[in-house]
Amino acid sequence: MPSTSNPVNAVTDFLVKSQVQYLATIGLDDKPKVRPFQFLLEEGGRLYFCTSNQKPVFQEMQKHPYVEFCASGANFSWLRLTGKVIFSKDLGLKARIQDVSPIVKSIYQTPDDPVFEVFYLDGAAATLADFSGNPPRTFRL
Repeated sequence: MPSTSNPVNAVTDFLVKSQVQYLATIGLDDKPKVRPFQFLLEEGGRLYFCTSNQKPVFQEMQKHPYVEFCASGANFSWLRLTGKVIFSKDLGLKARIQDVSPIVKSIYQTPDDPVFEVFYLDGAAATLADFSGNPPRTFRL
């Protein structure tokens, strides 16, 4: 588990090392949906992700903006990250995300692609835990 004392750094380090996170939403049919996602960028204490506004997940987050991510790490550690989805139209932010992710750049080409959506979690809370017997660490971000 990350040993850093800064909560945002601890969560960011975990997300980067896990490579793939799993996002849970409430589907348009009011049933749970889980799918792989990728953490992209931390800026100003906010953790950013992206999606296409053409996907069902975008409509799900519009209808039910509270979501939860889960990721696993080394030594049977895991992270749970929850909060309210807030979308951003900031083209500078979208450009920075494309700079750090060749995959995102290849999908959306330019920051002003009309289907390219960027979001962060407002009121985010994270729990880092493992099977060591130590208590979980919970942070407000």
